Amino acid sequence: MRAPRFDRRVQIRRATLADDGFASVEVWADHGAPIWAAKADLSDGERWSAGEIAASVTTRFTLHRTAFARGLTPKDRLLCEGRSFEISGIKESGAGGRFLELTCSARTDR
Repeated sequence: MRAPRFDRRVQIRRATLADDGFASVEVWADHGAPIWAAKADLSDGERWSAGEIAASVTTRFTLHRTAFARGLTPKDRLLCEGRSFEISGIKESGAGGRFLELTCSARTDR
């Protein structure tokens, strides 16, 4: 297995609850400093639902398995090149679990 090419800077974002004067709403903010990642697009597609076409892409990001990266959950989001990705899965990879692979999806029609 070839080592991933960590050539993208990504920002992890985490939601917190904030009071907007009417209710508690989720507010997304940067979590930690930007980190290096490898990016591989897995698939793309379009979906027709309720009279709307929604296009999306599924992407795998590979990160070094650091203490910070081990604290990530599917509740977090990942920002790469201006696009926000929802995390759907996290797994260890590489010899001895050196890396974490994040399977993510993003809308491409926005």
